[in-house]
Amino acid sequence: MWLQLSLPAGDADPQSVADAFTALGALSVTLQDAADQPLFEPPPGATPLWSQVRVTALFEAGADIARIKSALAGRFGADCVARLQIEPLDDRDWVRAWMDGYAPMRFGEKLWIVPTGFEAPDPDGVNLLLDPGLAFGTGTHPTTALCLEWLDAHPPVDQVVVDYGCGSGILGIAALKLGAREVWAVDNDPQALMATLDNAERNGVADRVKTCLPQQFSGLFSGVQADLLLANILANPLIELAPRFAGLVHPGADLVLSGILAEQAESVSVAYRERFAMQAPVQHEDWVRLAGTRRKT
Repeated sequence: MWLQLSLPAGDADPQSVADAFTALGALSVTLQDAADQPLFEPPPGATPLWSQVRVTALFEAGADIARIKSALAGRFGADCVARLQIEPLDDRDWVRAWMDGYAPMRFGEKLWIVPTGFEAPDPDGVNLLLDPGLAFGTGTHPTTALCLEWLDAHPPVDQVVVDYGCGSGILGIAALKLGAREVWAVDNDPQALMATLDNAERNGVADRVKTCLPQQFSGLFSGVQADLLLANILANPLIELAPRFAGLVHPGADLVLSGILAEQAESVSVAYRERFAMQAPVQHEDWVRLAGTRRKT
């Protein structure tokens, strides 16, 4: 038996509430949307939160609830305790329960994401071993799916690939399993780089992945030009990065951009047209993918 304590953060800093639960002995703490507010994929390194956040903590059944309430009241006020919800939870395999809502996903003709505990539906396909998650992307978001579908249709055989804003490394790892020679995975968040390396190791491609922060990338990649650049971030960073991206790829190289809402597609495309021959956007739900080829002149 466990106890689940749930608290709308209100005016309090959600991370401070989470830290307080952890200090009081919580086994796990999660931050959740308390008002059904959409939250789009962040730019690399960003950690956005909803305007109204619920902090949920899991405690052992014998936790001292009176002490927890007293500590929360002392730090966040008596109103905080009035909002606290306490619910007993039966023992169960929480990891398995979390995974039950997922299954292998196919992108295009042969590319699959296969979570832990599942057999690959197509043993002859290109199978990425990757578990669903919230932080770094695993194919469930339309922007990631759009990029994976492009890769399936355009295998980057023997190419040098840049995965800018790599997150979990899903796009770079897919590129490697589709034949890329090497991938440069770039992200502002060191945890994303660690996740990329872990996922690359799991998929047997870690020896062909180079991870680095953006400030390291310019020096390490000096003198190299990529055959393919993938960037699944957001519209404004993509617009700002257009000149830099143009300098990272050789003439004739491919560019794939996502993280773009349909109404933003034209402004992003305009930022790239001087240097890239841009194709018409491809839309999935409210999101689009833009692809182009680096102009030779």
